[in-house]
Amino acid sequence: MTQGSRYDLLVVGGGINGAGIARDAAGRGLSVLLCEQDDLAAHTSSASTKLIHGGLRYLEYREFGLVRKALQERETLLRAAPHIMWPLRFVMPHMPDLRPAWLIRAGLFLYDHLAKRELLPGSRGITMRNHPAGAPLVDSIKRGFVYSDGWVNDARLVVLNALDAQEHGATILTRTKLISAVRAGGEWRAQLRRADGTTLDVRAASIANAAGPWVGELLQGALGRPASHSVRLVKGSHIVTRRLFDHDHAYIFQNPDKRIIFAIPYEGDYTLIGTTDLEYRGDPSQVAIDAGETQYLCDSINRYFKQKISPADVRWTYSGVRPLLEEEGADNPSAVTRDYSLELDALAGEAPLLSVFGGKITTFRKLAEQAVDTLAQALHNGAPAWTVGAPLPGGDIANADFERFLAGFRQQHAWLPAELAHRLARAYGTRAARVVGNARSLAELGREFAPGLYEAELTYLRDIEWARSAQDVLWRRSKLGLHVEPGTLDSITHDIDAWFAREPARQSA
Repeated sequence: MTQGSRYDLLVVGGGINGAGIARDAAGRGLSVLLCEQDDLAAHTSSASTKLIHGGLRYLEYREFGLVRKALQERETLLRAAPHIMWPLRFVMPHMPDLRPAWLIRAGLFLYDHLAKRELLPGSRGITMRNHPAGAPLVDSIKRGFVYSDGWVNDARLVVLNALDAQEHGATILTRTKLISAVRAGGEWRAQLRRADGTTLDVRAASIANAAGPWVGELLQGALGRPASHSVRLVKGSHIVTRRLFDHDHAYIFQNPDKRIIFAIPYEGDYTLIGTTDLEYRGDPSQVAIDAGETQYLCDSINRYFKQKISPADVRWTYSGVRPLLEEEGADNPSAVTRDYSLELDALAGEAPLLSVFGGKITTFRKLAEQAVDTLAQALHNGAPAWTVGAPLPGGDIANADFERFLAGFRQQHAWLPAELAHRLARAYGTRAARVVGNARSLAELGREFAPGLYEAELTYLRDIEWARSAQDVLWRRSKLGLHVEPGTLDSITHDIDAWFAREPARQSA
């Protein structure tokens, strides 16, 4: 791209909504530029509980429309990327002092029937002594319920949307910040600043403000526009411990304060626990868990599990700021809607501006489709929506049968250790073969920077997936940072960062 390049759409924000909008728009033939001030999924979109779900607890707040919309998307997404998303069964222990059994059964019946299900089994009641999920729980818990939702590798979901956008013609610029944008001559004149301090002037027929927690700040700052909606910033924190149970189900726990806490199998050896809901007024880029949140999550687990945990058992934490759509009268952060609103600023003769307020990861595709429908009308583009049945990169797995695909990948690359073959297949799907390339041995994959992380994969992540640092690789493109010995993490991080500094990228990102 060159100074003064013109696009149909400038998308600001490289989280899940921005990447989804860029993908949808590029697939309809619009020329698209996406800019992200940091790495893709650097903030909120890599800090979720990593679930593709309707939001069972939102039924209590009578968010039936949101739950139905999310449930409809659940199986669509599971089919689009079966390598990074898969079904997951959840166990809900029954605590009679919190909610009566009939109410839970009624809620689960609604959850099963608000939208069509083909991949996921329905809910049922269980007796804990007869179910593997009962063994880790305190003896006072006798009954429970099991239902279905889905799991997602959230940061990779963002990257795959950006990659699909690029493969449909979009330009993706990471570590590039929108400094200013003004309307002039029926278009937007925007100035971008790269990480090296250089600036780039571009023109755009329209702008999509998908800046997440920064949506309002961007409107009033770089875009110089007022906002008719506002977002409420809510911090959600998670802790990761060594594995607390051996089976493959997750748990959903009801707390006396009516908060819901999940305990989820994570990265093989770990359990992911979260999340909290706290009002947040600081810089979204500096969000971090505090001691009170850590203790709250430990206490929540200890209420249910025989094996007790303390803050000393926490292996890793992460926090994110959810930009929720502000509602009058919603004092409790947990009660604030997870739905979204799209605000279009498009006076006659002026270039349109669309801002995204709120949303959740499960409904990102629908949000993106609606956003591009709105902009396409303003831009007189009549191309139809297309993403509902389209696989994401690596997701073109026959019949969404990951296990069969994995068996074939292992057979074709029998020299790969089983654990590495499984990780590559899960991360890259049908594109795992591109990561391996022509290698026929581990030695041909190049230097091993961390257990199971070879130079061939770093090269792929750099050239194809916009990775620029150890943080990008170890904590977003993968979670390999969890699997290295804590005493070696600093040296591994240093070596990977040095490799990136020594080996410049081959794509303009």
